[in-house]
Amino acid sequence: MNRKNPNKRNREIRLLPLNDMPMALPGDNLAELLLARFQETPPKDNDIIVIAQKIVSKAENRYVNLADIRPSDDAMQLAAETGKDPRLVELILSQSKRVVRRRRDVLIVEHELGFVHANAGIDHSNIPQNDNREMVLLLPEDANASAREIHAEIKNRLGIHLAVIINDSLGRAWRNGVTGIAIGAAGLPCLLNLCGEKDLYGNTLRATEVGIADEIAAAASLVMGQAAQGIPAVLVRGLEFSDRTGDASALIRAPDKDLFR
Repeated sequence: MNRKNPNKRNREIRLLPLNDMPMALPGDNLAELLLARFQETPPKDNDIIVIAQKIVSKAENRYVNLADIRPSDDAMQLAAETGKDPRLVELILSQSKRVVRRRRDVLIVEHELGFVHANAGIDHSNIPQNDNREMVLLLPEDANASAREIHAEIKNRLGIHLAVIINDSLGRAWRNGVTGIAIGAAGLPCLLNLCGEKDLYGNTLRATEVGIADEIAAAASLVMGQAAQGIPAVLVRGLEFSDRTGDASALIRAPDKDLFR
């Protein structure tokens, strides 16, 4: 009996960190920062660059000083229920469409951008602090637009198609731990619909969709790390897509189809 799979092909995917990226500052042009690092790690046509959300937010000056926030009555009540800083709760509400779940130490919201996130993705980690300011960092105002801008500028400068994913860390309702996800993207399909294709035995796939941008974002997160590694951008090589359109909004499940909401 022939045990070989005639459809199997060798496939290698490489994850190439962009080391020694400078710390992003408000007003920085991220495409320029990436282009400078590309001199040591040149991208190829059809590569994908995965960029940490944090440096996008920093470059877009999405900093907020909690000392400047005055919590509303709603924020005060929700802070009492969750044990969170009322100022942070006010900021979370300002970035959200609605509260999805709440309990002690937990506040899950539907972000204005559509995805469901703890604390609206607002973060204290890996941002500068001092005694007089308590800074937090918001998500990009429009992560897909940020990705499109970087994608277009690199294509204009280098003449290659370099897809862009902006990734962030997200917890999941039915699993422990955080994993990387795509919150913004340009230049690639984020959701692959395999319905109608055949499996190994010739069966027709009926309901298979692959969140390919999330899988790429998670893979890049392994290289980036979650703490003090200081690798905010990773080149992904070995994946090619005939479709060069789409953004991360395709990954957001409509509320009427979300059994967990």
